[in-house]
Amino acid sequence: MPELTVTSEIYEEYDYRTKITPSTEGNVISEFPFILPKSRNKPKFDEDDDLDVERPEKEVIKIEHSSKTKIALVGLQVWRGAFLLGDLLIHLGLSGRLAGKTILELGAGTGLTSFVAALYAKKVICTDIDIGGILDLIKLNAKYNAKLIKSEFKVLPLDFTATWSPQLTNEINETDIIIAADVIYDDDVTAAFVTTIQKLLNTKPPKTLYIVLEKRYVFTIEHMDSVAPCYETFLTLLDKVKGDNAHSVWTVQQLPLDFPKYFTYDRVKELVLWKISSQPT
Repeated sequence: MPELTVTSEIYEEYDYRTKITPSTEGNVISEFPFILPKSRNKPKFDEDDDLDVERPEKEVIKIEHSSKTKIALVGLQVWRGAFLLGDLLIHLGLSGRLAGKTILELGAGTGLTSFVAALYAKKVICTDIDIGGILDLIKLNAKYNAKLIKSEFKVLPLDFTATWSPQLTNEINETDIIIAADVIYDDDVTAAFVTTIQKLLNTKPPKTLYIVLEKRYVFTIEHMDSVAPCYETFLTLLDKVKGDNAHSVWTVQQLPLDFPKYFTYDRVKELVLWKISSQPT
């Protein structure tokens, strides 16, 4: 039986495509527009003492990506959760909460949200599993978006099932904030992901994880209802490791999506945002 091919829903919602020739046959290059407000400084006045209104800038993130892939290579596509996480990063960045911080992204895929983080953070470590040319794709997209990257920016492999390299370990030991979006798509990956975040959150200094997930519902005979099995598995495993964790104290919160929408996408009700803060004991 051939492996299932999947396509991100966002390509049907808005036309992000460009006519730019991609570097790899079969890929496409899209431009994802967003609004970049000015930082929240004190009001400025012109020479006539009139309020000088700072208007937000219209920006785009240029991303080369696949339009369809097998399940194992979904990171080569762009998914809706990346935009919600991008909105959050802009919101946090405008308030100064990313200034001077080192941010590590898990399962970064095309790199889109890492590029947003790089507008505000001191350093960004963009990671994913080293298969299917994902890391090379991130590096290519980083070149496309060089003008947005204001921080030190590194691309490193991170496999949820593998031992960390010495270089990655050093970066993790300096990390303040961890971000991830749309990394839950089967039970095995979910279990490995939860194990990874447990290990990360148990390292010093204290860390904060922001994770965006989209509940994907399927109808099952067992439940005779539509359920989101991968999301439920994530919550079950998260609750277990939180209860069993002896190395740090976790604060787990589902956050309201009450911050502004800067990217162009549908912020559907299935999108959820979790914040997990750790304090190693």
